[in-house]
Amino acid sequence: MATTQTELRLAKRMSRLGTETAFEVLVRARALERQGRHIIHLEIGEPDQDTPANIVEAAVDALHQGATHYCPSAGLPDLREAIAHEVARSRGIKVKTDEVVVVPGGKPIIFFTMLALIEEGDEVIYPNPGFPIYESMINFLGGKAVPVHLREDRDFRMDIDELAKDITDRTRLIIINSPQNPTGGVMTKEDVQDLATAIGDRDIMVMSDEIYCRLLFEGEHYSIASVPGFKDRTIILDGFSKTYAMTGWRMGYGVMRPDLATHMSRLMTNSNSCTATFTQVAGIEALQGSQDEPEKMRQEFQRRRDVFVNGINGTKGFSCRLPKGAFYAFPNIKATGWPSKKLADALLDEAGVAGLSGTAFGAFGEGYMRFSVANSIENIEIAIDRIDQWTRKHL
Repeated sequence: MATTQTELRLAKRMSRLGTETAFEVLVRARALERQGRHIIHLEIGEPDQDTPANIVEAAVDALHQGATHYCPSAGLPDLREAIAHEVARSRGIKVKTDEVVVVPGGKPIIFFTMLALIEEGDEVIYPNPGFPIYESMINFLGGKAVPVHLREDRDFRMDIDELAKDITDRTRLIIINSPQNPTGGVMTKEDVQDLATAIGDRDIMVMSDEIYCRLLFEGEHYSIASVPGFKDRTIILDGFSKTYAMTGWRMGYGVMRPDLATHMSRLMTNSNSCTATFTQVAGIEALQGSQDEPEKMRQEFQRRRDVFVNGINGTKGFSCRLPKGAFYAFPNIKATGWPSKKLADALLDEAGVAGLSGTAFGAFGEGYMRFSVANSIENIEIAIDRIDQWTRKHL
C-alpha cells in the first residue's frame, strides 16, 4: 500500500522559537574540518579543560555503587543541601534545602521560570545583547520582550535608569546576568542595589543568571538575592558547567522561594523526571572537594583574555574593552564597515576562525562579534594572526 506524505502542522508558537547560534556555527566549523580545513574554535561557550579528576572519579564510583536509578525530581537531598550551603556562604544569605531545584543544565531554570510566571502579554525585561534563550523563551510563551541596551561606553553594564523607565504595570519578570554572556560585563554592587531600589515594593520577580559568578577577574560577585527584601523575589540560576568544566554533564540548579520551588519540581516531573543521579553525586564532590582546579581555570581564562584583547586591539577595524568576567571578548567591529553576520561568516570561511556575530545575541549586538577565549593561548595567537592577515587583505 502506498503511503501519503501528510503536511506537518506545527503549533503557531513554534514559529516564535529561537535558537543558539553557537551550536549552528560549531556544526559549520566541523564540516569545514571534515574537508581538511584547520579551524580555530572561538565560537562555543564551554571550557576546553577536562572536568577535574576528583569529580570524574566520584561519578565513576557512584555508577559502580548503583546510582543509576530515579531520584526525587528536585534532586538528591544531599546535593541540594550542599548547594544550599554553598549559595548561603557565597551570597551571605540563608538558604534551605527546599529552596533548591536541580535540573539538567541551566536552561531549564530559564524555561521553567517563564512557564511558571509569564502569562501571554506579560512583559519581561532582559539584557540585549544577551543570552539568546532569554528572548526566545519570552517570545515562545507569548510574553512581550523588553530589551535593555547594554552599551559599550558603560562597559556593557545595565543602565539602571533606562531599565527603570521600562518598568510598567505589566512587568512580571526582570532578567539580569552578571558576569554577562556575551560581553563579559559585570554589574557592580551599586548597580544591583540601584536595581532593587528601582523595583521597590512592586510585585516583580528577578531571575539572576549567575552561571559565571566564579569566573570573575575583578572585585567580588554580588547577588540581588543578598539585598534585604529580595531573596524571596529572586530566582538564582547557577550550575556546574562553567566553573567545573562540566558542560556535557548537564547539571544546573535554581534557588528560589519554597512555594515556587514546588512548582519547578512539578515541571521537572512533567519534563525530565529527574537529573541523572550519578552526575548529582559528582556534583556533591565538585562543591565539597578541592577548589584548586576551578581557580586554576579562572586564572588561565584571565591570561587568555589578556592575550586576546591585546592582540585584537592591534588589528585593523577592531577595538575591544577588557571584559571583567566570564570567558568571552566582545570587540567592536564597526570600523571594518562590515555587518556582524557577514564578517563572522567571512572569518570562518576565509580565515578559519570561528566566532559569533553580535546579532546572535540580539539586535543591539550589531557592530560587534563574540569570541570565546576557552582555547589555548597558542590557538588564540594563531586566530589573532589570521584575523589580522584577513583584515590587511580585505579592509
